[in-house]
Amino acid sequence: MVLLPEQIAARVQELRGILELTPENIASQIGVDTETYKKYESSQTDIPVGKLYKIAAVLGVDPTVLLMGEGPRMADYTIVRGGKGIDIQRFPGYKFSSLAYNYIGREMEPMIVTLEPGEDAPELVTHEGQEFNFVLDGRVGVIIRDREFELDVGDSIYFNPMLPHGQRALDNVSARFLTVINE
Repeated sequence: MVLLPEQIAARVQELRGILELTPENIASQIGVDTETYKKYESSQTDIPVGKLYKIAAVLGVDPTVLLMGEGPRMADYTIVRGGKGIDIQRFPGYKFSSLAYNYIGREMEPMIVTLEPGEDAPELVTHEGQEFNFVLDGRVGVIIRDREFELDVGDSIYFNPMLPHGQRALDNVSARFLTVINE
């Protein structure tokens, strides 16, 4: 199942309306200006993963509710079979597959990220917590601030995601990596 940013934005807007919260209220609680938040809700700007988690907290729901429209169901364990994660197309050339979406109260977000080659440098993002990337296929350029680290299959990087960062496929071929984000 591939989820589109428009679906996620619509769920955020619907839940905010149900809870009778204003865009200004949520924007201030997640640390963005009101115009940026309104762009999230209208799908003019993709909601960064870290902000999605903050929005879920403000709305009092698990992030899975915003992603899928229903909450996680498993408390002791969850299994996601190969290729059966929930795929989310963040923007052209960047897709991730959530691997623990059905686990209640998870403290980490493991995902497989697929990067398609592109000419543009990735948009740098920040979020709270810690992040781990492990390259599965291809080569990945991980940009942290103004430095790029080139990672091959089997290489990994653990870093502070409060630093502006982004990933890109190298060598004009697609790449995949496992990322685990703890917020």
